[in-house]
Amino acid sequence: MTTLLQINSSIHAGQGQSSQLADVFVASFLENNPETQVIKRDLADETVPHLTAERFGAFLAKPEERTETQRSVIAYSDELILELTQADILALGVPMYNFGIPSQLKSYFDHIARAGITFRYTSNGPEGLLKGKKAYVFATRGGVYAGTVLDSQTNYVRDFLGFVGISDVVFIYAESLAISPDIREESLARATVETRRLAA
Repeated sequence: MTTLLQINSSIHAGQGQSSQLADVFVASFLENNPETQVIKRDLADETVPHLTAERFGAFLAKPEERTETQRSVIAYSDELILELTQADILALGVPMYNFGIPSQLKSYFDHIARAGITFRYTSNGPEGLLKGKKAYVFATRGGVYAGTVLDSQTNYVRDFLGFVGISDVVFIYAESLAISPDIREESLARATVETRRLAA
């Protein structure tokens, strides 16, 4: 059975445009693959704590030496990683905020990057351990950034996913959403068509 993990990172939860594109993908994928198991995590509804020295210390502590608080941090991280490990396909809704990814998505990434679990260090450099997965990233922006030097999102998301072993990544862009209502609707319509095509 195929497992699909949907992660929405918009501050507007399910009402965000990136979340709605991810919803379209999941719904279309289910039409063609009704046996698919879907796991959904909305980072606005279930905020991942920002990484602190204390939380990072839990990742570094030896299992037998962890405090109760550290064990709680590890259990939460393990829950996020288990969802990701189980997934064959990822659908990420990623709006652009001030030229970057939402801070709640960065916090999520910080909690799933665990040495020895999602990646490992080797003599040839880091090796991602979450191989064999495919990711679709639904990137929404108020202006036009794809392919320009101001698009810090695309490389960062691709590089991070590759770092943990997910190298098959497809980006679907809906841009110019803040320019005018007509342009917004046209851009979203194009992205929706492309989303449905990819899910077929």
